[in-house]
Amino acid sequence: MRVAVVVLLFLTDGALCKKVCSYQDVVDYLNLTRDNSVYKLTRPVLDYTHPTTVELDILLYAILAVIEKTQTFIPFIWATMMWNNERISWDPAQFCGITKISVPRDMLWKPDLFIYEMIQKDDSPQNPYMIVSYDGTVISEEDMKVVSTCKMDVHKFPFDTQKCNISVGSAVHSVDELRIYPSSNSSRATQFSREVMKTQGEWEFLHLSVASYNFTFDSKQWEQLIYTFTMKRRPLLHVINFLLPILFFLCLDLASYFISDHRGEKLGFKVTVLLAISVLLLILNDILPSMSNKTPLIATYCIVIFALMLLSLLETIFVTYLMEKDSQSKLRIGDDWEDKQEKVKIDNSNTEDKRPTGCSCICKVPDGEKQHELLPVAEEVDSIMQTGESHVLLLILEELKELQKTANLHVSCREEARRSYHWATRINRAFFIFYLVVVSTFLSLIFMEWNS
Repeated sequence: MRVAVVVLLFLTDGALCKKVCSYQDVVDYLNLTRDNSVYKLTRPVLDYTHPTTVELDILLYAILAVIEKTQTFIPFIWATMMWNNERISWDPAQFCGITKISVPRDMLWKPDLFIYEMIQKDDSPQNPYMIVSYDGTVISEEDMKVVSTCKMDVHKFPFDTQKCNISVGSAVHSVDELRIYPSSNSSRATQFSREVMKTQGEWEFLHLSVASYNFTFDSKQWEQLIYTFTMKRRPLLHVINFLLPILFFLCLDLASYFISDHRGEKLGFKVTVLLAISVLLLILNDILPSMSNKTPLIATYCIVIFALMLLSLLETIFVTYLMEKDSQSKLRIGDDWEDKQEKVKIDNSNTEDKRPTGCSCICKVPDGEKQHELLPVAEEVDSIMQTGESHVLLLILEELKELQKTANLHVSCREEARRSYHWATRINRAFFIFYLVVVSTFLSLIFMEWNS
């Protein structure tokens, strides 16, 4: 029996001597509780002259929005901070090799770093824990939706490239108390951001650069890290929805010169195209910011095309006026000719009424009268007929004179109408050539500026 007990103790000796550890043992050893103010009230240094070094790393997860109208940049970033707490340390060998523990965020002091460009409080869910290492290194990781202001240059919109900054610094601690260093350089931050990028929307992420900047305020020196996000817009959507429709309207305005000027469809067509451009200008006003360093090229593009269409509309109105003047001249000539024809008919009818009167006088003489009595009457009738014929001849002569005046007036009016039509045709042709030259030159210049 004794031998069996000894053998059993010998066989179970390793298992009975194995130590069991937990994270709570480390917490109890450090006396790390929520009520312990030593870890969270003051900067975690044993000598206040020692500055706390914070290593910061920011990666870009997504580009949520870039709003040109309000000059706002909204990225979703992953921020990692790492610093040393001189009050925390333990020997991993005493706690079964435990080198890291996680503790709630409100149990330890955290650097008061903030983003200078941030204009809205972050409402994204926060990570509730921080990682603490045995040598006192504290790591805090946090996902943030940053609503920041960004000075944008929309001169080449929609072929623009924007650079937006996120400046991180301390609000309370100067350089003597807190130093900030980037964990990754620009190339590594750019590479990591491209690997973890989830969405970019209409923007293409190009580069993420990191720079340190010191400035003096209130006789103290402050330090901040500046992360610059470089993005390029994908212009396909704006080209399809905005630039091409305006170009199509310009082509329609050019094609309207092949519509006849004698009708009113050309004028109404041009007015309709001009109103369509006005609607697109209102849409552009909702996109571009109210103030900009330079006039956006797309605004110049729209305004110049609008001005050319307005000039084309004025030219059409002038040509239509000349054509209308030609039509009124022809109408006036036709009315004068009809009046002359009516007058000639009336005069002829009056002359014919007078002729039968003389004849009726001869016919009404009784048969019983003598021949010598009829001779003086016949002579008198002949004289009356001669007088009537001379009157008819005078009327015909007057009518010929009137017809000559009407013909001269007709020729002069036709000449004036021909000159008006000739000038209208020349103006239309010259303006069309001028329009083509100006449009082609302007479009080539504006697209060269966009591509530069």
